[in-house]
Amino acid sequence: MQKDFHYFATYAAAFLAGYTHEESLEIATADQFTDLCTRTFLANIKGPLHAATTQLQLELMDARTDPVGLQDITRIWASFHFLPYDLYAPCPRGSREYKEKYRLICRPNGTLVKETVELAKDRPLSAVGLAMHVLADTWAHQYFCGTPSLVINNTNYHFFELVPGGDGTDPSVLSERKIIFKNSLGVEDDFENGIYVNSLFQSSEYSIMNLGHGRAGHLPDYSFARYKYLPAWGNYEEITKDNPSDYMHAFTQMIYAMKYLRGKIADFELDKYDEEAINPYRDEIVDIFEKRRLDSSDDWAAFGKKLSGREIKDFDIEGYKDEYTNSPRDAKEETWLGCFFEAALRQKSMITNRIFRSGNMQAGFSIDAGKMSFFKGIREYGRLIKENR
Repeated sequence: MQKDFHYFATYAAAFLAGYTHEESLEIATADQFTDLCTRTFLANIKGPLHAATTQLQLELMDARTDPVGLQDITRIWASFHFLPYDLYAPCPRGSREYKEKYRLICRPNGTLVKETVELAKDRPLSAVGLAMHVLADTWAHQYFCGTPSLVINNTNYHFFELVPGGDGTDPSVLSERKIIFKNSLGVEDDFENGIYVNSLFQSSEYSIMNLGHGRAGHLPDYSFARYKYLPAWGNYEEITKDNPSDYMHAFTQMIYAMKYLRGKIADFELDKYDEEAINPYRDEIVDIFEKRRLDSSDDWAAFGKKLSGREIKDFDIEGYKDEYTNSPRDAKEETWLGCFFEAALRQKSMITNRIFRSGNMQAGFSIDAGKMSFFKGIREYGRLIKENR
């Protein structure tokens, strides 16, 4: 997913869940910031490096691909962007390493989604936004895993887009069009002609080119995309991905989850969606999801303004950054970014702890920092990484 959903659509979902305009902006900012909180950013503000929720391309290019380096990558991407669906999924064939990676495949409505949402209960709004990012990505990023793996994440020539209006008149009729993938840097996707940019094929199992959905390009990030392909792990069984439907599920599940986090629902249950909240706006939301464009931010901003009657300002982290850098050390924990970093550390600790406890070493050793204070958790986590090296 991109900023159009993670920021502007999240604002709309939060407002529909009952949050105020200001609260919805905070949640949306945290959701989008999850895609931007890199070690480079953290080093610049002298923040805790282990609270990174993503990695820049340049950071990945410099990342080590030995076991410890790969575990570091997995801790970030599996915790925040490719949440594993079933860490105990049956996998009758393959090596132990293959089974471990197979069990990291992301899908929605796994037990870790429930734990992620519940972890944000009674926490600051930045924790709510981070949890919504993780939840939403389980819908967009399903069938890929958050660790470099050719055997799991690779795609091949059997990749077709399902384009509306196949008969030239009825948009509900879908026609198949073979997708052309290119590896050109700095080139935008040409969805009118079915030409998309993906990561360069690398035969190494551990190449960062094989991380997440890189081999499928940005197709999982576009709400309008429908496509079918043969995943590397799928025993030659074709998978059809319907992003408009999946994104609608993500949107309505977020509304339901945030009503739980506001205390309006007693328990968060999986596979439940607040369809009632969107009924007055369903056609408008469907139109936004279906529109074939690279960025739907303007449409979502207009929809958010229609809901709240307030202008939806663009994403901006500078005010929170200044607050953090200008605060004394003993007060940083209470700032907006300090609360976000704590939420990130707790989420990463919880997910890596669950992976480790399942017997899966792809994310390395883990401690449960959720039972520690914020800065003690960072110190303990850093010491563990040092010992693991």
